[in-house]
Amino acid sequence: MKRILVTGGCGFIGSNFIRYKLAHDSDCHITNLDALTYAGNPENLRDVERSSSYKFVHGNICDQRLVRSLMVDIDGIVHFAAETHVDRSIDSADDFIRTNVIGTQTLLDAALNAGRIDHFIYFSTDEVYGPAERGAFPEDAPAKPTSPYAASKASADLLALSYYKTHKLPVTTMRASNGYGPYQYPEKLIPLFVTNLVEKKKIPLYSHGENVREWIYVEDIVRAILLVMERGKIGEVYNVGSDFETSNLKVAKMILTAFGLDESWISYVKDRPAHDIRYRLDSGKIALLGFKVSGSFERKLQDTIEWYQKNEAWWKPLKNNRYTVK
Repeated sequence: MKRILVTGGCGFIGSNFIRYKLAHDSDCHITNLDALTYAGNPENLRDVERSSSYKFVHGNICDQRLVRSLMVDIDGIVHFAAETHVDRSIDSADDFIRTNVIGTQTLLDAALNAGRIDHFIYFSTDEVYGPAERGAFPEDAPAKPTSPYAASKASADLLALSYYKTHKLPVTTMRASNGYGPYQYPEKLIPLFVTNLVEKKKIPLYSHGENVREWIYVEDIVRAILLVMERGKIGEVYNVGSDFETSNLKVAKMILTAFGLDESWISYVKDRPAHDIRYRLDSGKIALLGFKVSGSFERKLQDTIEWYQKNEAWWKPLKNNRYTVK
């Protein structure tokens, strides 16, 4: 039986990963280490918490003693735990450096000390490359982050790869484009817009909504991670994108159309500092492993909208955060 340590498993992608893995692999056991900060929600995994193949540990990835103790009998690590909201990093970068950099170093050192880890998947972001004014970034493009969040992820990204180069720790890094889907905290663009409209509130759009993002459904991200765990090469970086890009304004219009509303429901707000105009990944390397996205953005967006409409009991308690529009 493969025993996997997942960090940040009560978050958006982590919880989707755990649920999918347990549903598709009866020969695995997952230990979920999560500090349960504001975006870590135990409700995300209520349906699997009694499974004999699942164990939850409440703790911080910066806790050296705890992390080392969890490495006993662990075969692999999938490291999601991170502070991720750009706006928060602009207000204060402290938690981002502590969790994203120091926390990653703590995990790397513990894995190295354990001496028996088969793989260490470090989950990163397209934002480490900075803005793509044209074309798409391949994996060997230099890191040019523009926000404290992206800089903290780039730092941890390079640190993780250095442990492969220096210590031969079996690290593989994955850099994904903008994810969306069920269980995403409603400070992020798509769930924020959808939940605001359910509450009959306007949707806040930075500047004129001209910023372009490459969108990928969360289940496709999960399948990409599992594919890299199975077929990927240790020490490599794999971009994970969908090849579908569109502006935030067009996403807003698509959501409004789904609700039967017009553009008068958009509230244009002051842009945030250093707001990258566009991200785009060259995902050719992972495509060679056999990765393809499942379904169109339009279909998956509709599925996501319907999920939030049906699960008000999940997101309503989360909407008091000051980064959501009241």
